[in-house]
Amino acid sequence: MNCIIIDDEPLAREEMISLIKEVSDLEILGTFANATLALQFLETTEPNIIFLDIEMPLINGLEFAQSVSKNSLIIFTTAYSQYAIHSYELDAIDYLLKPIDKKRLEKAINKAVFYNGLLSNKIEKSIVEENDEDFLLIKADRKFYKISFSEILFIEGLKDYVVIYTTTKKLITAMNLKTIHQKIISDDFLRVSKSYIINSKFVNSFDNHTIYINEFEIPMGEVYRTEFISKYSKGLFG
Repeated sequence: MNCIIIDDEPLAREEMISLIKEVSDLEILGTFANATLALQFLETTEPNIIFLDIEMPLINGLEFAQSVSKNSLIIFTTAYSQYAIHSYELDAIDYLLKPIDKKRLEKAINKAVFYNGLLSNKIEKSIVEENDEDFLLIKADRKFYKISFSEILFIEGLKDYVVIYTTTKKLITAMNLKTIHQKIISDDFLRVSKSYIINSKFVNSFDNHTIYINEFEIPMGEVYRTEFISKYSKGLFG
C-alpha cells in the first residue's frame, strides 16, 4: 500500500515520514505543503492513504477531504481536537492528535489496511456483478470501462496487473490473469501461456511457438500448445 502526506509545516512532514517508516512498510508517494499541490497530484494518482493536516492556508483539510475519491482513505493529523466529530462525518479512518504517538499511528495504519481490503473486495464484487455475457467492466486510469468481448485482441498478465489490448486502445487494470479469465464468458478466448489469453477471432496465423494477432507476436506455452492447436484446427472456437 502507499500514502501521501499533506501538512503545511515542514517539520511535521519530516516527522510523519520518519514515524511511518518506523511502524509500517507503506510507500510514501509524496509530501505536500498545501492542499492545492496535493489536488494536482491526485489528478493522475490515487493513493491508498492520505495523512492530512486540518489547519492549512487556502484550502483546509476538511474542505480538501470532501473532494477526495472515496477509494483513498483519510487519516487526519492535527494539533486540534475540536475537529474530530466533523472528521468522522467525512468518513475519515482515524483522527490523530499531534504530537503523534507511534503506537497510535501504527493502529491507524492497520485500520486503514483492513478497510482497504474491504474496499477492494467491494469494488471487485461490484465489477463481477456488472459483467454480462458480452461485456467486461474494468477500472483503469481511475475510470470504469465497459469493453465488449468482440473488441479484445488479447490480454497480457503482469503479476497483479493485466494489460487488455483492444482494437482501439490498451488498458491496464489491477487484476490477475486467472481472475479476468473467469470473467470472460466466451469460448473465443483461450489461455495460451502463463501470461497471455487470446481472442481466437483475431488470430492471423500461428506456429509451434508463436501466435500472430495483427502486429503482435504472442508466445505460446508448451503446456497450452496442444489444446490450442486441437481446438483451432477443429474450429471449436466461437
